[in-house]
Amino acid sequence: MRRYVADHWRRFLRVREQLRFNEPTIHLMLAGIVGVIGGLTNWIFYLLIESVKGGVHGTTGDLVEIAKALEPWQRGVVPMLGGLAAGLVLFWGARLVRDKRSTNFMEVVAAGDGKLPMRVTLTKGLSSLLSIGSGASIGREGAITQLTAMFASKLGQVAHWQPYRLRLLVACGAAAGMAAAYNAPIAGSVFAAAIVLGNFSMNLFGPLVFSAVMATIVSRHFFGIDPWYVVPAYDFTELAQLPWFVLLGVFAGGVGAMFLRMLHYTSLWFKKMPGPDYLRIMVGGLLVGLISIFYPEVWGNGYGATNEILGGNLALTALLGLFLAKLVATLCSVGSGTVGGVFTPTIFVGAGAGAFFGTCLHQWGFADNIPTAVFALVGMGSVLAGTLHSPLLAMIMAFEISGNYSLVPALMLACAVSSMIARSIHPDSIYTEALSRKGVDDDSETASDGAATQQKVGDLMIDPVPALAENTTLQQIAQRFLTSPYNFLPVVDKEDKLVGIVALQDLKEHLNAAGEIGYQAIIAMDVMRSSPPCLTPNLRLSDALPTLLQSEQRRVPVVNNRRENKLIGSVDKSEALGILSEAIAQGSSVNT
Repeated sequence: MRRYVADHWRRFLRVREQLRFNEPTIHLMLAGIVGVIGGLTNWIFYLLIESVKGGVHGTTGDLVEIAKALEPWQRGVVPMLGGLAAGLVLFWGARLVRDKRSTNFMEVVAAGDGKLPMRVTLTKGLSSLLSIGSGASIGREGAITQLTAMFASKLGQVAHWQPYRLRLLVACGAAAGMAAAYNAPIAGSVFAAAIVLGNFSMNLFGPLVFSAVMATIVSRHFFGIDPWYVVPAYDFTELAQLPWFVLLGVFAGGVGAMFLRMLHYTSLWFKKMPGPDYLRIMVGGLLVGLISIFYPEVWGNGYGATNEILGGNLALTALLGLFLAKLVATLCSVGSGTVGGVFTPTIFVGAGAGAFFGTCLHQWGFADNIPTAVFALVGMGSVLAGTLHSPLLAMIMAFEISGNYSLVPALMLACAVSSMIARSIHPDSIYTEALSRKGVDDDSETASDGAATQQKVGDLMIDPVPALAENTTLQQIAQRFLTSPYNFLPVVDKEDKLVGIVALQDLKEHLNAAGEIGYQAIIAMDVMRSSPPCLTPNLRLSDALPTLLQSEQRRVPVVNNRRENKLIGSVDKSEALGILSEAIAQGSSVNT
């Protein structure tokens, strides 16, 4: 009996060894879980928005239709009161939670450890609910993407996973949230790869795709598969029609850059206003309300108004008025600090710009055989490309939300031209501008080739070496060295800013001096060296080589960015140099 059990136990161990999951398989499984979370988040957030609409307006449905049914004075007051309520949620939430960590999923991936705070994100989600339900000119996709990314990050934090896996989970959450919100799995995957991670390597792109697909299927279970926007059928077959879309790309690039500049200056104008933040959001709601007295279509994300433009039945003056009204309303909502997505309002701006361009051509006797709706659809994608600086994402998004494949050639051409024009006028995109203000470089482009350039420091980042506080006593420092395998210990201030490093070899002279004045009188600030060479998560390994070679430490510290210098992780020096050596060897063998 004992021999029988022993034989079968060995067989069980062999089977278990064969079924052991590798890292890519684990990532795919986690991505699937995150995708389900994204689809459910989209559905629950939709139900909550409808509940807010029912509580505020006594009815549910399209916000534009609700606005048209209200008295003019009600259209002016409701967004203002909604802005006040949303602002107060942020104001009180900041005092109750007191968590200063960033909730920007772009920042925690590009310059962080992948940890998103839960309570702050939920507070912002509640504020977004109140704003959207009361008519703010903003989209729900921002909150859905942010919440899904936060839930994905929290999943990893509970499991105590390393920063590299947390960053991937956050990107999967962003892919799932975007895909669920727009019923667009390809666009969601490309958004996370191009905008969030800045990396299309297959070991990362696979989980993003899986997460986006799962989120889309879950959302379709609740909302169906109908495309967001209804575009009249049109077969694009003539080469002579392409030049008009080159011109549209130039025009859309200018509109996209102008939109980004106006968002920047509007935000600065609101920040200069005296008083707390909730008053600024209330003023933003008031301005939206005043505009909606004359143009109720400015309420909400612009979905209904965009379909009206795509119908092609608006005269030039009506189209221009609606376009300017929605543009100003969006600037007021976003600039005042209202929490929400600017993706869908940007699509409306693009549709308005494209329709205006096409209508002008028709009135001047050009391009009569191309419907206005075609220019509107291509305008949606090309203005989006101008604000995102990502023509691939913009053309895929415009195709997926409309379902019109025949316009892809014109869409591709206009998006490419628009992105080039907008980038030359306004270097930062709508997502990277906030990072640039913090000193975070999120440019994924590089002139280098090889495997090393496909990886960033963040892909290898692990937890930091446990840090010392500035006031740690010499006795405590000595005890840490006795129980630690490291010869260097980082020193941080109260805000986790890396201010220096204590080396084991430097303690001898201080231990001799401590015998005279006491071990409690000497603290870490007295014995530390200046801040050592550091890395940042978005730095490519090829660019990190000088710092790696210069550092004396086995675990090179990683900070969020050069300006804030917060310690968030470390990189194993031998592992990073090994990857670089392998890449150099492969490059040499190819050249020979």
